[in-house]
Amino acid sequence: MKRILVIQTAFLGDAVLVTSILEKLHTFHPDARIDLVVRKGNDGLFTGHPFIHTLHVWNKREGKTRALFRLIRQLRQTKYDHIINAQRFFSTGLMTVLARGREKIGYDKNPLSFLFTRKVEHIIGDGRHEVDRLNALVAHLTDGSRPLPRLYPTSEVRSVVERLVYQFTEDQGRYVTIAPASVWFTKQWPEHKWIELIKALPVDLHVFLIGAPSDGPLCQRIIKAAGRGHDLSEQLSLLASAALMEGAAMNYVNDSAPLHIASAMNAPVTAVFCSTVPAFGFGPLRENGRVVETKEKLDCRPCGLHGYKACPKGHFRCAEGIEVESVAS
Repeated sequence: MKRILVIQTAFLGDAVLVTSILEKLHTFHPDARIDLVVRKGNDGLFTGHPFIHTLHVWNKREGKTRALFRLIRQLRQTKYDHIINAQRFFSTGLMTVLARGREKIGYDKNPLSFLFTRKVEHIIGDGRHEVDRLNALVAHLTDGSRPLPRLYPTSEVRSVVERLVYQFTEDQGRYVTIAPASVWFTKQWPEHKWIELIKALPVDLHVFLIGAPSDGPLCQRIIKAAGRGHDLSEQLSLLASAALMEGAAMNYVNDSAPLHIASAMNAPVTAVFCSTVPAFGFGPLRENGRVVETKEKLDCRPCGLHGYKACPKGHFRCAEGIEVESVAS
């Protein structure tokens, strides 16, 4: 029986996308023991996951360095056939090097890649999607076909979502979800645009706003100004949000984690790209996904891979130039 360790301790969206290679590894090696390392906060994605053997969680709030070496000691208790590092950071490079593994695989951009058994080139902007870059880590163990992410809401989670939808819609009518927030300001379509979108949507559509609990104030302001909608940002777990998105007529999101959750659930999605561009490799993965971006040619766009806390030019035309009608249509 193969023992495989996958490491991905970056943001929520990265944790969703790494499920693409978990799926593929399981398909090609159904009897393998697959363990996963994620950061605290992303572990909720994997509750009840059907083929993850052990989920290791790096809780940086317990002291980043202390928690890192505690985790490494846990990892060293198992001798792995393959350790797959899906990140380019020193900390995950250290996990890869110090954990016990026959083959250690990672990207050439990792500062400790010179100690890996197998190095894979990592290029952003060459037209490949992130799941294709991830597949390059496991292609020698599987094949060259594109893997797709997948999440597994439990039956209990689905029941909670069904009751919640019925509570707000009564007739279990059609609904849309809106995830208006982003970690990065310049990735986030402005608040007033979301308000205009809700007003433009058909009146027979119920509107649910979702996100992290910290997004609650934003969601509530949008609902108050739009005059309709329900804020579920403080009520739903990650998997519950995924289940809710799966049943939506449409999911409206930024270039952020909810976009990848929609892809993982094969849910329809409209992704608004402001300062970033799909060419970075983080667009929708399914045929029911669409991208909306400004039609204006801006020499400042994209201004960065992850976005900024404010528009470097001060005008934010990459976001303000996106028409509500193009998102709603």
